[in-house]
Amino acid sequence: MKFKINRDFFSSGLQLVNSVVGTRKTMPILQNVLIEAEAGKVSLTTTNLDLGARCSVKAEVAEPGAVTLPVKELGSIIRQLADMEVSVETGADPKATITTRGSVFNVMGMESKEFPPLPTLEGQQDFDLDRAELIQMLKNVSYAQSLNEERYMLKGVYFLFSEDELALVATDGRRLAVTKRTLGEKTNEGGEFILPSSSVSELERIPNLGNSVRVSFTDRQVAFEMKIGNQKVEEGEAGKGFVESVYLVSKVVEGKYPNYKQVIPKDSFNRSEVERELLQECVTRAALVSDDKVTFRLKPYELEITGQSILGDARESMSIEYDGENATVSFNPRFLLDPLKSLTKDKVFFEFRDDMSPGVFRTDGPKEGDPLSFLCVVMPIRTD
Repeated sequence: MKFKINRDFFSSGLQLVNSVVGTRKTMPILQNVLIEAEAGKVSLTTTNLDLGARCSVKAEVAEPGAVTLPVKELGSIIRQLADMEVSVETGADPKATITTRGSVFNVMGMESKEFPPLPTLEGQQDFDLDRAELIQMLKNVSYAQSLNEERYMLKGVYFLFSEDELALVATDGRRLAVTKRTLGEKTNEGGEFILPSSSVSELERIPNLGNSVRVSFTDRQVAFEMKIGNQKVEEGEAGKGFVESVYLVSKVVEGKYPNYKQVIPKDSFNRSEVERELLQECVTRAALVSDDKVTFRLKPYELEITGQSILGDARESMSIEYDGENATVSFNPRFLLDPLKSLTKDKVFFEFRDDMSPGVFRTDGPKEGDPLSFLCVVMPIRTD
């Protein structure tokens, strides 16, 4: 195997797959990246057997071939090289010689045939989605995933494809986040799966590549493929040398997701409209003296937010669109800040009934120019 590659292109590809490596001491090859050189590109693959990642980067390939090298050490070497043009060559042994002006590295690897292949999906269901919208939907709900190992079904984001709609759901039992998007084409094929939290994190970290993502899934695995297309090299993330596609394949969480619709309040609630960023700032400041509870006191056209602890107390006030009766309700400030930080809307609706009922954040979608809807149900804290 012999190829020349741009240092920054190589580094970007390694960085993308770097976090998907195994830690099993019984399989040291899982700490390696599979490097496959063929006409005009180098493919980079890593896996931890639960999640696999693959991308391709532009290269001048003189001799095709394959080898596996330790990905973290290789990434550190490539980042520190002084020259932009990097040559990589292997011989009969699983060893790579990496050369650039004034630098030569000989890196020991392992045979490529020992690297476990990424799983292939058979009989899968396929859906094409807008990449930016999917990432935003994940960010809208991923903070609400459970961290409790015993509630493994809640340690992920639930994807529910219905006839003409996609819903993403996450909950940890104390809050519930739901975001939906109408699908462009009606389909008779629905489907559902739970994407593990580790795979959610990797998907959210994918660079801004391509406009669409194909989601394919079976009852055991799910794959996300971002087609890069023929973008100009100088444009955006394409300037990092990625070609063809970026591919993630993950196991799904086995089991049945709870009926989340039972948690969404069906009673009539009072509704107020608030400026999202201003509310976020006020809650953040009030939480400086009380990180476990802040209290909302709603009056016509005014919201007062207070925090109190042995340290002292804080009071913030802001104007809101509300003309109902006075009300008081308390929440964990982190449960309020997570959805406020994840959203991009200027204004949100806050719905409530009394100090014993959950609070609900909503947006005004879907509407023209904004196909996403969102709600977050937050359980209250008893007000003294």
